[in-house]
Amino acid sequence: MDVYSKIYGLLTFILQSILLSSTTLEPFDLLYDNGMEAFHKGDYDNVVRYMEGALESFSEVRQTRIRCRLKCGDQHRFDGFLTDKIYEVILYRAHCINQCTEGEIGAQSMHKVSEDVIQDFNRRIPYNYLQLAYRKLGQLDKAVSAAHTYFQANPEHVEMGEHLEQYKAQKGVKEEHFIDRESRPHQKAFFAGVKLYNKGNYKESVTFFEDALTEYYRADVECRALCEGPQHFEEQNHVLYKYNLYELISDHYTQVLHCQHECIRDLATRPGRLSPMENYLPLHYDYLQFAYFQAGRNEKALECALTYLLFHEGEKFMSENVEYYREVLGHDGQPRKEAEQYLKRHKQELDLLLIGSSNLGVPYTEANYWSSSGGREDTNRIPSGTNGWMDYVPISKRNITVSVFHELREGGPLLYENVRLVQNSVTLNGSQRVLFDDVISEDECSELNHLAHSVTAAGDGYKGKMSPHTPNEKFEGATVLKTLKYGYEGRVPLKSARLFYDVSEKARRIIESYFMLNSTLHFSYTHLVCRTAISGQQDHRNDLSHPIHADNCLLDPEANECWKEPPAYTYRDYSALLYLNGNFDGGEFIFTEIDAKTVTASVKPRCGRMVGFSSGGENPHGVRAVTRGQRCAVALWFTLDPLYRELERLQADEVIQGLDNQHMRDQGLHINPKDEL
Repeated sequence: MDVYSKIYGLLTFILQSILLSSTTLEPFDLLYDNGMEAFHKGDYDNVVRYMEGALESFSEVRQTRIRCRLKCGDQHRFDGFLTDKIYEVILYRAHCINQCTEGEIGAQSMHKVSEDVIQDFNRRIPYNYLQLAYRKLGQLDKAVSAAHTYFQANPEHVEMGEHLEQYKAQKGVKEEHFIDRESRPHQKAFFAGVKLYNKGNYKESVTFFEDALTEYYRADVECRALCEGPQHFEEQNHVLYKYNLYELISDHYTQVLHCQHECIRDLATRPGRLSPMENYLPLHYDYLQFAYFQAGRNEKALECALTYLLFHEGEKFMSENVEYYREVLGHDGQPRKEAEQYLKRHKQELDLLLIGSSNLGVPYTEANYWSSSGGREDTNRIPSGTNGWMDYVPISKRNITVSVFHELREGGPLLYENVRLVQNSVTLNGSQRVLFDDVISEDECSELNHLAHSVTAAGDGYKGKMSPHTPNEKFEGATVLKTLKYGYEGRVPLKSARLFYDVSEKARRIIESYFMLNSTLHFSYTHLVCRTAISGQQDHRNDLSHPIHADNCLLDPEANECWKEPPAYTYRDYSALLYLNGNFDGGEFIFTEIDAKTVTASVKPRCGRMVGFSSGGENPHGVRAVTRGQRCAVALWFTLDPLYRELERLQADEVIQGLDNQHMRDQGLHINPKDEL
């Protein structure tokens, strides 16, 4: 018996070890970091190993959180309204979720991951590394699928789009390789249904539209479960609250509720797009009612038409369809229960959100989630109609920050004798664009380049990220105030620091004068920045040094819109880039159409050249890859609103004033004390 006991004990130990190892998940942020390190070393086998592992781990963590929150919510339900019972359920549910999550993914994957890493995964950045690694390894099928997956969420990435076109022409690459590895099932089924519908295959399209609805409601449950995680309280520090228990619970629950309410927007938004597809969920029932009619299933058609009217009560075209179906059938029908319950919950949540937002002291206005102005546009939008088409436009008018109106003009005096006008808006194929040469001399360029090498720090101006826009280049920068501080401490020549200050003021005056502005142009941000090609990482590059963007709005190429809302710097009105050198490969500045693909003008940097432009959606721009050497420039952003003046610039003004006053004292000149204030 002792032998059997030992064998049993050994088997038990082995089984437990296997079970333990099966629930141990490597943290995706660690794998991602290892993958980037392998990429920089040119170790492409390990790039694939770590990046694929990171994607798998990221997905598993997400699915585990969903499963555990749903399971524990079902096990510990709020079935009554007794206060003590509610808190008991909360405690048990929290304990259940922690045990469940840790049991499935392990304690090492329970830590808080930085927002930057989360955003990289949401933006599908790992696929950018993967597509190049697979290409280096000669696995074109996998390279194509990774590139296609990345491009779906980054449609503004001009060069990736070009490389995908090149992939199509390569031997061995097939159409089925162009797959989106992160496609959302509800959207995939919906678009498949639309494709069949537009070909007149109505009966076949029904299956996909019904699958799309099933997947939509499943995705809604998952989205709402994920909202139950930590929330961001941007303007409130809960550690310092003097509130009572109920106010704290109210504030946090309101944030969760708002997140859940916005799942409508999330599920209707395609990857890489800022605006949702208009009328997305009701549109399923619109397509279905007509497809069922064409398939001779009028009862189903009536059911879907009545469901559509739950979202758009009294809408004329669908009301006429309902009357038609009733007349043909000889009886009435009922809308679908899942849609009724969905809308009932939506209205209940809105009432709670209004109360909760009032407690937070933040006004809440519900977005127009189901605007009916776009959608299936058959000839008459009634059963006698023909093939339909879809027109997706932004779901609602956003709260747009409106700048102080100023008449758009250009051609004002250049103020400085040596400055030359090279191109204006007409020759740059746009609006409010200008290109100057000889803004500063060769000697001044050389001095500022030497200054940059002494004072710039990796990641300065980019939240400490050394490679904020591409892993193939290193970014270094410095502000005017930092440079003056270094000059005052003797770490760099004070004369050079002062030159940076003076040159940026010169640029501001030129832009203000040339565009004939009626009010003062203030500094919003001033940055001496260099970007350097990383050796060994330039072969087969297909990315940009800086992706296409606009400076004061969120570019949405798919909708042909630029949304002037946070996190964009909505207060910026004009931008300028003063180049310090041209001895590098690549790095051309480009303007594009709002589609972020069609290049309208290209500028090759050189010493003393400056490009200036208005900061809005009329001027999408980016920078082509720097493939050899270092590109340095003084980057400047300006605002017409004095409330958004750059704080560091105001402090730099005080430093300069102090230095000037000291110089005057050294010269023995009298200073009025008021001048020092």
